[in-house]
Amino acid sequence: MARARARSSSSAALSLEFGRRVRARREEIDPPISQERLAELAGVHRTYISYIELGKGAPTLDTIVRIAAALSIDPGQLVREMLPASSGTDFRGSSP
Repeated sequence: MARARARSSSSAALSLEFGRRVRARREEIDPPISQERLAELAGVHRTYISYIELGKGAPTLDTIVRIAAALSIDPGQLVREMLPASSGTDFRGSSP
């Protein structure tokens, strides 16, 4: 039971970090793009982008690739060095 909770906690932390990276990249583009525009470019609903940025979503690999393409970034940069820890969260870097 504790192991399932740790996995769940780790997944939530990964989702939060991924969402933070998506938002940071979306806002650093010149000019920055809205959630609505990102959703349009990635082929997903605007509310799903919001959901992801809030760390409430766990997008599929396909969605990660489409979001990365819409942000003109390699998908690896959005997930690089995001490692779930066996106990707690361990991000080995937080730069997108």
